[in-house]
Amino acid sequence: MSTLPMQMQMPGPLSRRIGALDGARPDFGYTVPPGGYTWWYIDALSDDGRDGITLIAFIGSVFSPYYVEARRARGGAAEPRDHCAFNIALYGSRRGHWAMTERDRHALTQHADRLAIGPSELRWEGGALIAEFAERTTPKPGEIRGRLRVEPQLSNSEVFALAADGRHRWRPLAPQARIEVALERPELSWSGTAYVDTNAGDEPLEAGFSHWQWSRAIGPNGTLVFYDVVPRSAAPFTLALRWPRSGAPQRCSELPAATPLPKTWWGIERSFFADTPGTAKVQQTLEDTPFYSRSVVASPLYGEPLVAVHESLSMRRFVRGAVQWMLPWRMPRVTA
Repeated sequence: MSTLPMQMQMPGPLSRRIGALDGARPDFGYTVPPGGYTWWYIDALSDDGRDGITLIAFIGSVFSPYYVEARRARGGAAEPRDHCAFNIALYGSRRGHWAMTERDRHALTQHADRLAIGPSELRWEGGALIAEFAERTTPKPGEIRGRLRVEPQLSNSEVFALAADGRHRWRPLAPQARIEVALERPELSWSGTAYVDTNAGDEPLEAGFSHWQWSRAIGPNGTLVFYDVVPRSAAPFTLALRWPRSGAPQRCSELPAATPLPKTWWGIERSFFADTPGTAKVQQTLEDTPFYSRSVVASPLYGEPLVAVHESLSMRRFVRGAVQWMLPWRMPRVTA
């Protein structure tokens, strides 16, 4: 077992500087500073294990080549509302359906309980998070149209720092939830487990980080979430949290050593924790890009058989010229 570095927690007054209200309720009226970003994130896996979905709504899209160029042209002070996107990805039986079109401020509507970007929206309604969307897929032309409803089972009001100066922040809104997915195009419906969080930053993501790995797993005794962070100008650290079936989040004071996992086709490094070295396994690689991967990982941890949604992100790769050149093929931009 290895003792973790000290885990950073946001001071109380800064907890307002993120797009969230009490419990699992988002605050879609959050104002993003120039050059900064925020996103609201949902991922889910079906109960039968056949399907998955990820939905991310961005203001100040952190992976936008257009936002990178605008910041360079304006000395870092670009307007985040001119770089908004609604990203949807389907996995499993509808693998390959992926959409992320960037839009400017004229396509953006923000209220505390409702966020609309072009033809898609998120809203908080009756204690649940509702998404309705109609997005065009790329690079293969198509459409993802439908609705999902996320009902939190666990909620969280604590904000965590991902940087010592507080410029990058994260808050799980619903560490554990149930989801109902109803799609018209492609035609598909299922129920499953879900997770919801929000991130915010006062500077570009690449200004704060070289690399990170994030994962979440819903187990028999609650939800576990891990952030392995490599800042650009500070020591790496691991933030490891457990949300029990009731009560506040608990810091995991110790973790087994991380088990290396096979690299992706693009060579992205991955690892995950396991009680016994070598027993963490990649079940599926959902996304495999030059700078980012999303996977499903199975591992015995703390005596529990866990299945985790796992991501590995390299911001060093993201800023490379070749990657910036390729991104518009997956992320078209539409302006009013």
